[in-house]
Amino acid sequence: MSKYLITIVGPTAIGKTSLSIALAQHFNCEIISCDSRQFFKEMRIGTAVPTEEELVGAQHHFIQNKSIFDNYTVGDFEKEAISKLDQLHLNNDFVVMVGGSGLYVDAVLKGFDEFPDIDASVRSAVTSNYEKLGLNYLQTELEKRDPNYFEVVAKENPQRMMRALEVCIGSGKPYSSFLNQKKNTRNFMPILIGLEAERSVIYNRINQRVDIMINEGLLAEAKYLFPHKELNALQTVGYRELFSYFEGEISFQFAIEEIKKNTRRFAKRQLTWFKRNSATKWFDFLTNRNEIINYITGIIHNS
Repeated sequence: MSKYLITIVGPTAIGKTSLSIALAQHFNCEIISCDSRQFFKEMRIGTAVPTEEELVGAQHHFIQNKSIFDNYTVGDFEKEAISKLDQLHLNNDFVVMVGGSGLYVDAVLKGFDEFPDIDASVRSAVTSNYEKLGLNYLQTELEKRDPNYFEVVAKENPQRMMRALEVCIGSGKPYSSFLNQKKNTRNFMPILIGLEAERSVIYNRINQRVDIMINEGLLAEAKYLFPHKELNALQTVGYRELFSYFEGEISFQFAIEEIKKNTRRFAKRQLTWFKRNSATKWFDFLTNRNEIINYITGIIHNS
């Protein structure tokens, strides 16, 4: 195997973007973004899209290439990402992939999982109960039926939880039992790099990033998107809290604190997801880049 996909994972705000650019420049290659929130061109500030300077530092793919009005699934991303990798690997042995969306990373590295067909009546019943009973219904039922998946799912994302719950009910098996079953052949060797830090450091970096987003105009961006708040792409931290503020349910300051709290929870779930993969080599986020490059080079030489 002479083609490599250097994959950088870790919690939000840990510094994955800057490392990915440094590695892309060192290996003279391009970057595939694997952040499911950065796909959407209408969501720039709240998703921490790389800056213009960072985008110039290396050629990026799958950054703001879709619209929130597009129906774009993880299966769609898998197909497009694999096609792009095949294309990039024709001229270069290396590609860097970076992102914090665990499901999307796994789709590229392992393949998209196949789930059983679920009767429409089950889907209808789950949707109806959610509309009547709210998010708490989904969380309670999913935790009861599939505690393993409940531990890592985005608990503020009703679409993700409804999908998992309908599979649990319709199949009689936990949603997680269908994950990572299909073994797809890949034309590259993955090299997984994880960035981590003490929890207090991660949380401080998250709090600082949210403050920066607010100063850069997140409120105005969310206000522009507010009329479309029901779209699946907008069921995400940073926007949902501000939508609640616009609806008069909470104060602006409380919305900011909720964004910070929910982002910290998201980071915790990210680490839980990524730590499951024993093939990942973890580095402190302050590790000298040369040390990480030497590790990657060592794997290449021994492969």
